Amino acid sequence: MYPQQVQHYLRTFFTENNCQFVNDTDHYLTVQLTIDMDKRIMNRPYYWQYVESVGGVPCPSQLTLITDQTKLKENIKGELVHFGSPRLGQLFQVTHEMGTFIQMFEQVEESDKRPILTPWLVVNYKVSYYSNQTREMLHSLGLNLMNGSIITDFHASLSERNIAPEMPSNAFLLPFVIKPIRGLERLDGVVENFIQNDDHSWAEQAEKRWQRDLRVLEFFYEGVEEKPESYEMEKIALQQQYEARIKIEIINGGLFYLK
Repeated sequence: MYPQQVQHYLRTFFTENNCQFVNDTDHYLTVQLTIDMDKRIMNRPYYWQYVESVGGVPCPSQLTLITDQTKLKENIKGELVHFGSPRLGQLFQVTHEMGTFIQMFEQVEESDKRPILTPWLVVNYKVSYYSNQTREMLHSLGLNLMNGSIITDFHASLSERNIAPEMPSNAFLLPFVIKPIRGLERLDGVVENFIQNDDHSWAEQAEKRWQRDLRVLEFFYEGVEEKPESYEMEKIALQQQYEARIKIEIINGGLFYLK
């Protein structure tokens, strides 16, 4: 996941949760949290218990998140956020807790007499490769539910559009030709195809390291007829450390009506 992808995700996340941006650049964001978002992500339970018990004036936090440190020219203090960082993982979890499916509409000019909006199924997947090292990727896919065309890196195509949860009063929504559940099956297939065509030398290297460490383990217990429990425990630990695994998760998704 590239810095600009992380930046777009952060911008979308905080916009959808009604948080105001104090600074919004292409490499860092400073956001004024709402009370609800402060309670969810800032880990200040005692502060909020005190404010609510005495009827005090709430003061939710401001948060500065840096997505590309190489572009910083000024002395900005904030959290470095990247794919796999604790803060981004926390926001993914909050997205799950608050609901993973949304419905959004492209806002159109009032001068448009009867704009036609086309339904798109949009799904953001996280693919994780696990062995002794972890590699994670984010795939943002969009499927046109009218003609079946698929766009990868779909979130980038939304950056120039005015998207909101309210349906424009003068818009006409095209009906589905492809049902969303069938569309999801197609997108699942696209992600699986990405994985099949990816470079899996990481798994081969992990297997070699696994066998190397296993030979070392066998060497230490060579000649021992009744191997102790610690031997089996170490074998299991090596398997857990090196065994190659792939996990596909849906981070969030939605139905987008676009012009």
